[in-house]
Amino acid sequence: MIKQLCYKAAKQLQNPLCFLIQQRGIHSRNKKAMELVAKGWSALQEVDRVIDYADRKDQRLIPLLRGAKENFELALEIDNMNTHARYWLGRMHLKYHVPGACKAIGAALLVEAANMGDPDAQYELGCRLRVEGHAGAAIAYGSLLLQGYEVPEVITRFNSDRSPSTGALRKKGKKVRQDPLVLAKEQFQIAADAGCDLGLRWLKRISDDEKLQQQTTL
Repeated sequence: MIKQLCYKAAKQLQNPLCFLIQQRGIHSRNKKAMELVAKGWSALQEVDRVIDYADRKDQRLIPLLRGAKENFELALEIDNMNTHARYWLGRMHLKYHVPGACKAIGAALLVEAANMGDPDAQYELGCRLRVEGHAGAAIAYGSLLLQGYEVPEVITRFNSDRSPSTGALRKKGKKVRQDPLVLAKEQFQIAADAGCDLGLRWLKRISDDEKLQQQTTL
């Protein structure tokens, strides 16, 4: 009897201890990952500082770029949920002339970071869509809207029906929340106009869902 009570008490004491050890391990990994992200970001800041005075493919920039890329990759290995590392590594693949750069990988990392709720990645995705009209960005952006993600105001501030100075809708001077379904359809239409078959599929899927909803409400 005494042995059972001792075992039960030890088990109750052990569980919180294991939980605390686990939480401490997670905190330690997060901290280490953020330290690596900070190192990579500092290296990129140095590259940005001198890149205007050097050739984009200047070999002297390679050590800094390679170091930044390795730091972001290590940060993701330590903490795969770190959206900052995912975002900056994606930007490196897209923007910088770094050894092993691949635009497809960069786009995938950027979309993943945006899908995980990183506001910088969502903003970058919106900028690339607005400036370049990229079909892949339009599909990703539309998918995020359908999943219920809030559109950062910096993306929609300069829409044609908004005031350039305030970002508010011109009608009655009030801010009106736009329908995410309508916004998503606009993005899929952009992709379809660019010749992307996936955009047409999304539009057909939304149209079929709308028809089904109308039939069920009748």
